[in-house]
Amino acid sequence: MTTGSTSADRPTSVPLAEAPMRQARNSAAFWIATGRARGHEVIRRRGFVAVDGDERAGLRILIQESDLDPGELAELSGLSERARRAARPVNAEDPFSSTDLSHLGMRSWRMPVMLRGPGPVGEPELDVIRVRRAEDLQAAERIVIEGFELAGFEPYRPGELFPTALIEQPGVDVFVALRDGVAAGACVSVVDDGIGSHYWVGTSPAFRSSGVGRAVMLGSLAHLADLPVTLTASKLGRPLYESLGYTVAAPSTWWASAPATPSR
Repeated sequence: MTTGSTSADRPTSVPLAEAPMRQARNSAAFWIATGRARGHEVIRRRGFVAVDGDERAGLRILIQESDLDPGELAELSGLSERARRAARPVNAEDPFSSTDLSHLGMRSWRMPVMLRGPGPVGEPELDVIRVRRAEDLQAAERIVIEGFELAGFEPYRPGELFPTALIEQPGVDVFVALRDGVAAGACVSVVDDGIGSHYWVGTSPAFRSSGVGRAVMLGSLAHLADLPVTLTASKLGRPLYESLGYTVAAPSTWWASAPATPSR
């Protein structure tokens, strides 16, 4: 499978085998934007990006290459140990499934990287809005915290997961699906280097299994219809994404220092 794009400033094709690398780059762009919005330290190296946050956000590691060198591995180990000593969570994302972090005492699981080519997007059956107001951003934030059971962000502090500055970052958009005027689902989309991707696709527990996830995906895909789009799918989310035209490309390995729910 190869996806195409008609714009001269975008990739003309994205082979399925290239999806992990594209996902790695887009995920780094998202977490760099998130780190900047939160005022956290961003560390960029050839083989990884790390966002070093506070006691609740913790350390986020985004593997960028399949061949980290010994110096990069040593630096990652040092950052992780420092975070763990401070009782901060550590989470790492490796779309290449090539970097072993088990020596850091981290648990791991796998989820597929998926790729969707440019193409028509159906109309959502619910109203889906692109977030511009603070109250809508907080609604999206609450949905994600509750939907993903992010206990580390409880008790709730407005603007901690999704600071207002996040939607001011280039290429970052937050969407909310409404059922009968009530915020029921949310997600984040990121466009970087001509590639789109989705993060934090979540549904409020009160509205699960009612088409909200499909609606928020369709609503957020509308502005990405002419782009290749990647994501990393949970087991529960994969059937929905396949029905929307996504194809499995490769397994991605995720690591966590403590029980956590992946951000997809």
